[in-house]
Amino acid sequence: MSRTQSSPAGADGQVVVVTGASGGVGRATARAFGARGARVALVARGEEGLARAADDVRDAGGTALPLDIDVSDHTAVDAAAERIERELGPISVWVNVAFSTVFAPVNEVRAEEFRRATEVTYLGFVHGTLAALRHMEPRDAGTIVQVGSALAYRGIPLQAAYCAAKHAIQGFHESLRCELLHAKSGVSVTMVQLPGLNTPQFTWVKSRLPHNPRPVAPVYQPEVAARGVLYAADHPRRREYWVGGSTVGTLLGDKFAPGLLDRYLARTAFKGQQAEHDRAPSQPDNLWKPADQQQDYGAHGEFDDEATKRSYQLWASHHHGLLAALGTAAAAAGAAAVARTVRR
Repeated sequence: MSRTQSSPAGADGQVVVVTGASGGVGRATARAFGARGARVALVARGEEGLARAADDVRDAGGTALPLDIDVSDHTAVDAAAERIERELGPISVWVNVAFSTVFAPVNEVRAEEFRRATEVTYLGFVHGTLAALRHMEPRDAGTIVQVGSALAYRGIPLQAAYCAAKHAIQGFHESLRCELLHAKSGVSVTMVQLPGLNTPQFTWVKSRLPHNPRPVAPVYQPEVAARGVLYAADHPRRREYWVGGSTVGTLLGDKFAPGLLDRYLARTAFKGQQAEHDRAPSQPDNLWKPADQQQDYGAHGEFDDEATKRSYQLWASHHHGLLAALGTAAAAAGAAAVARTVRR
């Protein structure tokens, strides 16, 4: 689709690339950028999901360029970046979201499945980042947002393929950030660590669990994550952002009591990651091919009834300066009150 075939960009006109844009967090993020009038390139597998995601962006007020790309193919990602620059303009923000994984105990995951999950989830981020850098570095401007997870720090049972890939992304992110700081580059990279989310992945992920997989509670709607991603894209100098109180709890628990957390997860995370109903034999599996080729799954999964639309922790994270000022003012007022009492 050419730029002239897309809806006109709004006043912002920012060129944004979102991988994994056909569903879940990528879908919600692409739509949120579209609502700001951005020109959004949607990179994903799955013709129907991509088409509907592009409609979402246009309906929100942005320009959409859907690109049917497997991010594990670095030549395809490079070619996509060239096309985006030709048709939409210079890329200012690149958001890596795309992933694939397997829910199963380690000894039930095949070697080729670990390899595939790694190629999509970790190397897909690497390919997207390299493509973005090739265009951003000569201009000395641009932002790359890596969408991570609390599991980038803390491995949990039944998700070894995903946790390992997210740990790899974390290491890659830190190395790149140090290099950009050393070069005093105008290109920024930041990472957003997410909690359990109500996305379609639990409907289409490859699983060998007896019951349908589910997100670890508490569950947040993908729009909460999208707000975190947009804020990070606008304020990329912070090395990373945490979204959701559960993310904060998990990361702090892993830092200060990792052994205790091992035992807690051993007791709770097997049941806590499975819904009450069995997995239907007809459910799709998107590890090797897209699940949304003929069907659109949207941004939300099947957990709307329990998912929350807000995160007070996210608001506090985005307003830490205001909270610090209020805290200082409150402390000053308290000190003044004590001083008056003492004088009396």
